[in-house]
Order: sequence, then C-alpha cells, then structure tokens
Amino acid sequence: MLDASVVLKWFHDEGEPNADAARALRAAYEEGEALVLAPSLLFLEILDVAGRRWCLSEKPLLALAGALEGFGFRVHEPPLERVGRWVARGLTANDAAYVALAETAGVKLVTDDALVLEVAGDVAEPLAS
Repeated sequence: MLDASVVLKWFHDEGEPNADAARALRAAYEEGEALVLAPSLLFLEILDVAGRRWCLSEKPLLALAGALEGFGFRVHEPPLERVGRWVARGLTANDAAYVALAETAGVKLVTDDALVLEVAGDVAEPLAS
C-alpha cells in the first residue's frame, strides 16, 4: 500500500528525495507486479499538491485527474474508529487514514513521511532505506 508521499513522486520527482524508489514502484505497478490499495483521499491529496505546490493550471490538473482515475487503484475507506486511534497517537487524519487502511488490510504502508514512520513504524515502512 502506498500513500500520497510516494505516489506524488510518480508525477513530479524534480528535487524529490527517493524519487528513484518511487519510480521503481510505479514500474512494478504498471507491469502488474504490484497492487495499490488506497483511500479515495489519495486522489484529493495529489490534486491539492499539484494545484497548490506545483502551481498547475486547470488543463494539466484535469489531465492529472484523468490519469489518476485510469490507474485502477483499489480504493477502500478505512474504519473511522481506527483512524481516530491513529489521530490520538499524533497523526493527521489524512495520514491516519492510510495507516488505518493498511492495518485493516494486514499490509505494510510504504511511505516517505517521517512522522508516519515514527508513529506507526509497526504498520509503515520507508520508501527507501
């Protein structure tokens, strides 16, 4: 399972740490060697960063939205009770949603987010070591 800190690098890796590792995961996914499970929040976070941080205009944002829909990620929502437990431990609700979904599915969350790794190290693993 991947969070936005990883999938964002699939679309914009300039100056991003661990971009090679993120590209390798994308290649594995595109070759059918990996599945991506994610909450629907993933798409909103990517569009938010693309519009606000990368300053994409409407046309490229719409293209990105279409690309995201075309990836065919397995979208599931995490149980809110589990999200609440992770928020209580110090994660944002967004980050907690990824951790809670990974925990519920019994899979590791691959992330490039230091706080997620610190708080949820038993559920999360780093994108690169």
